[in-house]
Amino acid sequence: MKSKAGRLAAAAIVCLAWAGPAMAAETSKVVYHVNEGVDKSRVVLRNVNNHITAEPGAKIMVVGHGAGIDFLLDGAKDKNGNPFDATVDTLQAKGVEFRVCNNTLVSRKIDAKKVIPQAKIVPSGVAEIGRLQAKEGYVYLKP
Repeated sequence: MKSKAGRLAAAAIVCLAWAGPAMAAETSKVVYHVNEGVDKSRVVLRNVNNHITAEPGAKIMVVGHGAGIDFLLDGAKDKNGNPFDATVDTLQAKGVEFRVCNNTLVSRKIDAKKVIPQAKIVPSGVAEIGRLQAKEGYVYLKP
């Protein structure tokens, strides 16, 4: 009996040792929700940068709608005159993806050509957030 129990315990330890690295290799999937103007966008981008620095393999999606798309429009700058596109470029190079709500573009009569090329237009920002959570397992963050 003791030898069978010993073998079972040893097998359990081996399984845990094998599963540990696999669990550690898993990365977070996070969607950042942005629906406020450029002042808040700077904070969101800083949070995203901190997140990707702390967890380089994280899969991060930034989805904007309403005033939350403004930082993803051509020529957008913060209150100090710093352009957003350089920060977006840096984050995109680290794997961060950006989405812009087409409903917002239509309702605000913004030409889709004004959206910077680093961002993808989706039919609805809120629907995209819901889809990412429900179908792709993303965690929701609203800075």
